[in-house]
Amino acid sequence: MSALDALLDSLRTRFGGEALSIGSSLGQVTLEVVPERWLETARVLRDDPDFAFEQLMDLCGVDHLGFGDDEWDTDDVSNEGFSRGVEGEGAGRFDWMGRPRADSSAERGRFEVVVHLLSVSRNWRLRLRAGCGDSTAPVIESLNSVWPASNWFEREAFDLFGIVFEGHPDLRRILTDYGFIGHPFRKDFPLIGNVEVRYDPEKRRVVYEPVSIEPRVLVPRVIRDDSRYVQARAESAGDAL
Repeated sequence: MSALDALLDSLRTRFGGEALSIGSSLGQVTLEVVPERWLETARVLRDDPDFAFEQLMDLCGVDHLGFGDDEWDTDDVSNEGFSRGVEGEGAGRFDWMGRPRADSSAERGRFEVVVHLLSVSRNWRLRLRAGCGDSTAPVIESLNSVWPASNWFEREAFDLFGIVFEGHPDLRRILTDYGFIGHPFRKDFPLIGNVEVRYDPEKRRVVYEPVSIEPRVLVPRVIRDDSRYVQARAESAGDAL
């Protein structure tokens, strides 16, 4: 039995009745749990010798708003090729007042926290994930008491996604500027931002101004194998006749 299969068997034996999903893809084992069992599951994964995940390698937030939507326009073709740009309608391609507002049923499970764990003694890795429940005010328990290395990772997820980690000893922004409004990795945060920042040599200070650019979606040209040579084959067949 491979190490991956052994880990999967141990996970299914211990968490099979309470986990949302346990599986593997491309050599990566994933355990998904409900947010109410997030901290308890983390303690078991660290302390149980069958798992022995001593080290937290990474923690990040995920925003599923607009998942599966596509704004590339490559269906219509002319003698000039496929469309190279379209009016942006996806998340982040709009001003703040025009941001998408999905209904409560569509927003369920919008925010998620993903953790990557390492067991040095057992030489295996695990991806642990859980949703944050409330999409308007995502909250999940802090893992700082289990893996202190999560401290700054959780501050980063709070800063960029607005996910609140309950029980964190010092939850404050870590990357954005003082007084920054919003969370820039959320899908409904405008890609052009809310303000422009520049240094004014006359005032000798940094000034904030309204954004002066318009969002535009650039779409790469698509060349389809099934249509590139259709015309050439038809012409060749005509010449042969």
